Amino acid sequence: MTHPTLTQSTGPAHTRLLSVGAARGENAVPNDDLVGPIDSSDEWIRQRTGIITRTRAGADVSALDLATDAAREAVERSGLSPDQIDLVIVATISNPQQTPSIAAVVADRVGANPAAAYDMNAACAGYAYAVAQADALIRAGAARHALVIGAEKLSDVVDPADRSISFLLGDGAGAVVVGPSDTPAIAPTVWGSDGSKAGAVGMNHTLVEFRDGAAPWPTLRQEGQTVFRWAVWDMAKVAQQALDAAGIQASDLAAFLPHQANMRIIDEFAKQLKLPESVVIGRDIATTGNTSAASIPLAMHRLLEEHPELSGGLALQIGFGAGLVFGAQVVVLP
Repeated sequence: MTHPTLTQSTGPAHTRLLSVGAARGENAVPNDDLVGPIDSSDEWIRQRTGIITRTRAGADVSALDLATDAAREAVERSGLSPDQIDLVIVATISNPQQTPSIAAVVADRVGANPAAAYDMNAACAGYAYAVAQADALIRAGAARHALVIGAEKLSDVVDPADRSISFLLGDGAGAVVVGPSDTPAIAPTVWGSDGSKAGAVGMNHTLVEFRDGAAPWPTLRQEGQTVFRWAVWDMAKVAQQALDAAGIQASDLAAFLPHQANMRIIDEFAKQLKLPESVVIGRDIATTGNTSAASIPLAMHRLLEEHPELSGGLALQIGFGAGLVFGAQVVVLP
């Protein structure tokens, strides 16, 4: 059968992060406010996690609201008009509605309607996954400018009495705009999963069980030691693979932006990667907590606020978490 030759899309050779935006829950919640139900102490939490306070949103603020605020700042800083955004990806595990997506509503709220828009769930690796998708879709010609957002209101999915994870979690959103570049500015992504360990961290029940009265409201829980060992040993290797894929050495980095899971994990990463003193490490967890998909862009935003001279430098970012999924890439900081 003969037919006309189809047109297939192609895009620019390279992409880059153009800007970053952030929104944090408005309430700073110190350790002392959380220790009662888990029979713990401020000192124990600081020693185990490095967290002093975490940000949490009020009852009337949703993950959608946080995503919108972060997105608006990122678009404003990008120098683009909102109608130039033709793709919106939101990484989240805390949209309380299975549909519609947060992304479609954010696209409309920021003035990017009718951009392609979807939510994706890769938990704490979500932002790194979404950057990989935006990079690939732009270079394939499926989009020109993408708004990538990690947004979480984890206080909606935490049991205050769960000693394994409750004290770790915060609320917030971070956003970046990704667009074409004259030079390579987003290196290849090293990503993957190990579903055989899916039980190590995730929701403890299903919504169907909750509906049928067979289980309480689903909340996050984890096997702390299993996750810690996996993160420290396996994820340090992934971080090194991302450096290799980018064709650079650890000493070429200006910054390291790991998922803000635990300060001890971050410190161990730095040691295993042999990061020189010159590399600035994102440690946003101390006052924001673990915000899952939002944690890397939030750490990037704070890093650039405190060290604007790092703009244009190389940063290694790595996300890892429930599922167990992981993603890492080297980027040029906006």
